[in-house]
Amino acid sequence: MDTPEELQYTKEHEWLAIEGDIATVGITDFAQQELGDVVYVELPDEGQTFEERESFGSVESVKAVSEIFMPLSGTVTEVNEVLADSPEEVNNSPYGDGWMIRIKIADPSRIDLLLSPDEYVTYVEEESE
Repeated sequence: MDTPEELQYTKEHEWLAIEGDIATVGITDFAQQELGDVVYVELPDEGQTFEERESFGSVESVKAVSEIFMPLSGTVTEVNEVLADSPEEVNNSPYGDGWMIRIKIADPSRIDLLLSPDEYVTYVEEESE
């Protein structure tokens, strides 16, 4: 399981790359492995606002459809349009070309509640027992 050190994580298996008040969001390597081959990704429109832990889209794989949850409250500033035609990028490059949305973070103080890479790995290991 790949868990880049520069990212933050959630217990819902999303990752965030935070630059100032903008966060790039996607699903983790662990999540895409569990889902299997991704065949469709449903994402919101730019400008939509979501509350923390609210569903903002879904990922459909050969195994299941899973909701994707907003890691922090915010407004969508950009959507990865590549995923409309190439949803497999979520599997091929979950931390690169498979990113999903960028958001303007509503409350930066909530960043401190996200999981560090080590905390996320521990969480996944405990859940898998």
